[in-house]
Amino acid sequence: MSLREHIRAIKREDPAAKSSLEILLCYQGLHAVLFHRIAHWFYREGFFVLARCISTVSRLLTNIEIHPGAKIGERLFIDHGLGVVIGETAEIGDDVLLYQGVTLGGTGNECGKRHPTVGNRVVVGAGAAVLGNITLGDDVRVGAGSVVVHSVPPRSTVVGIPGRVVRTRNEAIGVLEHGRVAASGETEAADLEQVADRIRELEALIRLLLEERMGQGRG
Repeated sequence: MSLREHIRAIKREDPAAKSSLEILLCYQGLHAVLFHRIAHWFYREGFFVLARCISTVSRLLTNIEIHPGAKIGERLFIDHGLGVVIGETAEIGDDVLLYQGVTLGGTGNECGKRHPTVGNRVVVGAGAAVLGNITLGDDVRVGAGSVVVHSVPPRSTVVGIPGRVVRTRNEAIGVLEHGRVAASGETEAADLEQVADRIRELEALIRLLLEERMGQGRG
């Protein structure tokens, strides 16, 4: 993938981007990914300390921490990016969007694969944590502030603590559709409203049954 292609993808999807030069000079998410490409090459070649040094410099400059062992696909867009953490065995597909404060982390001191695998075109909302050796399928959306500890099937929306699937779509979402990420609070409020509606329906049904019984008793 060329740097030009990556910049074009960011410019296409971020309405705040005014020019390619602005993206190149000012987008710390892009800088973090470029640093990671270098660090990851050294990591694969066995220069682990040098790789970690590069990733540490990147973290100091961008406030984004990506372990050099992480595998990242094409056109990863880390929007704003402050506080993003990506663990050593994490795997990220193509055209993924991560907002600020996202953690792709582990759940303990286990060895081997201990960080998430993220599919293509996944959107992870601000402050969300995806933890452990789990998989987010293609086109998954994770609501802001969610904590996901179980695998999520493709084309699903997951929200809450712990994360739960609230919607599965038959169609794939478009690439990096920022405004269509479901916020956990909004979705939970909608769920509560549905429960309240159902309770009101049941109360009305109970009243109707009581009235019928009372009428039969008088008869």
